[in-house]
Amino acid sequence: MNDTTAVASSKTSVRNTPDTTSRELKRNDAAMMPPVDVIEDAAGITLRADLPGVGKDKLNLRVEADTLTIEGEVSIPTPEGMEASYAEVGLPRYRRVFTLSKELDTAKVAAEFRNGVLSLRIPKAEHAQPRRIEIKVS
Repeated sequence: MNDTTAVASSKTSVRNTPDTTSRELKRNDAAMMPPVDVIEDAAGITLRADLPGVGKDKLNLRVEADTLTIEGEVSIPTPEGMEASYAEVGLPRYRRVFTLSKELDTAKVAAEFRNGVLSLRIPKAEHAQPRRIEIKVS
C-alpha cells in the first residue's frame, strides 16, 4: 500500500495520509507502518492495527482536527549479555496517520488494546447516521 491509497469504500470515511514530515526526519525518527484493517458500517468505522512488541504504556493515539495519528514504540527485550544475530524489526517505532471524514464523530473515539492489536471505534456523527423518515397519511 502506498501513501495515497484509500483504505475504505467509495464512501471513504478514512484515508491514509502521507506523513510529509517523515521525509524530513532523521533515520532515528523513522518508523514502520503497521498494517491496519478499516471496516465501515452504517454506524461508523472500526480500525484494527497490528502493533506487535508495543506495550500499552508506549502507545500514543491522537486526534487533531480531522487527523488520526497512531504511534507506538517497540520494546523487544534481549537478555543481558546477548544480542540479536538477525532481527526483522529494524526500526523501534510504528507510526500511521489517517485523514478522517467530517462524517465521523472524533469526540466519541473508543480504543481497546489487547495482545498487540489496537481496535478503534469511531462512530458517525448524528447528522451522518442513516435515519428512517416517517410518512404521514393525509
